[in-house]
Amino acid sequence: MSEEVLFTITKENVEIGLRGVPAGYCTTSEVDPQKGLSYRGYLIKDLAYKDPEEVIHLLLKGFLPSGAEKDAFKKEISLRANLKSEVIDSLRTLPKKAHPMKWLIAGLNLLGMYHRTGDVKEDVMRVVALIPELVAVIFRLRSGWGDPIKSKPEIGYMENFVHMLNPPHQAKNLVELMRVFDILHFDHGGGNVSAFSAKVVSSAHSDVFESLVAAMCGLAGPLHGRANQESIVFLKQAAAKIKNVSDEEEVYNYTKNLFESGGKIFGFGHAVLRVEDTRATVLYELGQKIAAEGDLFRLAVTMRKAVPKYLKTQSKVSDPYPNVDAISGPLLDANGLHEEEYYSMLFGLSRCVGIACQLVYERVEAKNGKGTPLIRPKYIYSGARH
Repeated sequence: MSEEVLFTITKENVEIGLRGVPAGYCTTSEVDPQKGLSYRGYLIKDLAYKDPEEVIHLLLKGFLPSGAEKDAFKKEISLRANLKSEVIDSLRTLPKKAHPMKWLIAGLNLLGMYHRTGDVKEDVMRVVALIPELVAVIFRLRSGWGDPIKSKPEIGYMENFVHMLNPPHQAKNLVELMRVFDILHFDHGGGNVSAFSAKVVSSAHSDVFESLVAAMCGLAGPLHGRANQESIVFLKQAAAKIKNVSDEEEVYNYTKNLFESGGKIFGFGHAVLRVEDTRATVLYELGQKIAAEGDLFRLAVTMRKAVPKYLKTQSKVSDPYPNVDAISGPLLDANGLHEEEYYSMLFGLSRCVGIACQLVYERVEAKNGKGTPLIRPKYIYSGARH
């Protein structure tokens, strides 16, 4: 069966970023063009309001835990959730002008220096346990909010994150939002830039932390994880020019004029999906509960209707619907996290967990425990010949 033809590669496939070309296997999540995202066969909408620890258990072990299994797993996380002071001291030396993603990348390198064991499964658990504290420390040190706050992992995964974050303008619903946000962003198949980068690096038997550094370097790009930062900036610029953010016709005309004058529309369309991103659907519904009065949220809701209506008139647009970036920013902003430059790091907070879970398959499960072979595709020489 190893000679079975899975896909016929054309010159076009090579020149459009290998879109749709099979490159390996992903056991944790799948993105279906019509059904959207699922984790281990469960639609994301059916997981969004569970405890994050339950969903991490699902991604890592393949099944939702019983009550006793969930409690035991929480304890396993708590035992590892203590960031060494050497990591924090090193972070204090970083330049505040550097983007938060550069801090996160540096922080993951530091985790590899001070928390690495060399055992893949153990290091994955350490990433799961330590990434909330790492991100909270980066927020506080870089933003000048004060010294890091002592971790209390026993209070819950995202509850502890918000406790350690303690932003100056925290809204009462921030914990609820972060629980859902975290779950929705954990994983998204194996072919996106961050996950694939981690898989390539891991195939060289680089450790978990090095592989995640590669992943976050990819996530930092504006065409990948930083798109949520670009999307909220786009929304704020639109809000400053639109008189009535609830007027669908006005928003439609704004979209039309922007697009036809060469401007970019952020938060809409997806490489795989051909329906509204189901993660976005969850957040629109949550927003009605925790952000309904905010101007940015109301504009995002109006754009949810008006933008696809316009984009459907453009024959080259294959997916006119909102993705998760169209709505995540307005909810973060409405709940006290106003600094959009941190939004991609919050994405990374979640995605490090899902990618780390994928690395278990890559290193110790694939090919009957041998792991994925070194990924070494061929590049076709297209330069001069003499």
